[in-house]
Amino acid sequence: MLSETLPTDRYVLACNVRRLPAFRFDVVVVGSGVAGAAAALAAADRGAQVAVLAKSDLRETNTLWAQGGMAAVLEAPDSFAAHEADTLAVGCGLSEREVVECVVRGGPGAVERLLRLGAQFDRRADGQLVVSREGGHSHARIVHAHGDATGVEIQNALTRAIQEHPAIACFPSAFAVDVLTDDEGRAAGVLTRNARGDLFVHAAAQVVLATGGGGQIYRETTNPAIATGDGVAIGFRAGAVVRDLEFVQFHPTCLYIAGAARVLISEIVRGHGGILVDRNGVRFMPEYHPAAELAPRDVVSRAVSARMAATQDTSVYLDLSRVQGDPHALFPGISRICRFFGIDIARDPVPVRPGAHYMVGGLRTDLDGRTSVPGLLAVGECASSGLHGANRMGSNSLLEGVVLGERAGRLAAAEAREVDLRTIDGRLRGPSSRPPPGVQVNLQDLLYSLKSLMWRQVGVERTSARLQDALEKIRFWTRAVSELELEEPRAMELVNMLTVARLIALGGLAREESRGTHQRAETPETRAEWRAHTLIRPILEDGRIMRAELLREPVRDPAAVA
Repeated sequence: MLSETLPTDRYVLACNVRRLPAFRFDVVVVGSGVAGAAAALAAADRGAQVAVLAKSDLRETNTLWAQGGMAAVLEAPDSFAAHEADTLAVGCGLSEREVVECVVRGGPGAVERLLRLGAQFDRRADGQLVVSREGGHSHARIVHAHGDATGVEIQNALTRAIQEHPAIACFPSAFAVDVLTDDEGRAAGVLTRNARGDLFVHAAAQVVLATGGGGQIYRETTNPAIATGDGVAIGFRAGAVVRDLEFVQFHPTCLYIAGAARVLISEIVRGHGGILVDRNGVRFMPEYHPAAELAPRDVVSRAVSARMAATQDTSVYLDLSRVQGDPHALFPGISRICRFFGIDIARDPVPVRPGAHYMVGGLRTDLDGRTSVPGLLAVGECASSGLHGANRMGSNSLLEGVVLGERAGRLAAAEAREVDLRTIDGRLRGPSSRPPPGVQVNLQDLLYSLKSLMWRQVGVERTSARLQDALEKIRFWTRAVSELELEEPRAMELVNMLTVARLIALGGLAREESRGTHQRAETPETRAEWRAHTLIRPILEDGRIMRAELLREPVRDPAAVA
């Protein structure tokens, strides 16, 4: 067992909770993406009064940015057994079979629920849903909307549903600062900051974290600006165990144009026949995997990085000239973005490179979303449910959000009870300090330094020396920031990003093997003794997180793929 000294305040703000306005609900859901909305609707449909807190606009979620689709077994020759086997194989031995079976078998029902909410998926001339194939999948089982706008369609349907539900109150531009807990360590609500800077308490004995991922911790990412790892950080500060955070999935094909935001070029492009070539026009993926461009994303990302290094280029190129059909009609969103930069996707190679895409690990949960903190649940990307293992198979995450979000919402409604705010420690965090005269802390510069450090040293390929160096720098920055008065959400986000970055580096250093998305240059082999989850447990003493313990947790099903 390893231990990391981690003296950190339990809460990031100094305030007196008992002097703040309080809203009382049965369930508070933090996040309005697919998992959060599914949880909120399930809880509300069972009689709970639900608050949905959204960091920005209700629609501005990771779900909205999902260009790909949602996996579900809908027609022969596909089968539940095949989808389960594919998921277990991509998970590299760390997926939990019980969770995989639950999520996969919930696929048809999840599609039906979204259709009932008004989602319009692409259909064939005979009225049946169009299904396509992506990397890691052995059959065509991915449903899409408008070609490459599935996330937009699903988010729009869910946003309408939560806004119209009489038992759900939506709070846009409500930043979740911290999970509040009572004197027994149970969840008691959320400390929230609105756009004007006012603080509120959203009290509830059942808190569901559905905040998405943390791609913004990295310099190159497909994630929107809101994806700063908040759920994992505030859950960890509340005492929740995190699991497998070293596994960060890098999407292999992000549009790479200097000065432009990194835009994901969906895997459906490769599923329709797009190929990857280097600067000399040479196709290279068959050298790395029998499935070539349809290999799992971690394989493709490492191959792209290796080819960039070998050719001394800043990108590789996606060639759509072999796609069957008109690329502009098949991928209208991608076509529109590329056209803005003068790229005709039917004719011109599209420059791409990897970018941080999905946080595979997160707060450890059971099948119903329970974390190790009573009353605190987590779903979606901020949770580690056991579905993805060491690597997420494309299009399984939207499915997970619907299926497990609904389970968490049902549980939260069933276990809701009234909260006594008098049991919460009234004063959160001790007094903060300001830097001495003449000393300034440039938070924007620190943020850029963190993102660059994580990209260089905790990215697609890692080494022990680079991970150790990254940890030292993150510890130093954390000490400096933790002493400041944190008045703005951007400063609080930075605390969350430093927390999650440190946990990712700790997990990566502890796992002395290569598995799934975690590639250690000095130990490229997968080791049988490491077929276990990495746990990081916070140890709280006198209102502070004093240290973190690193543990191993065996995979529950010994029959899962090794």
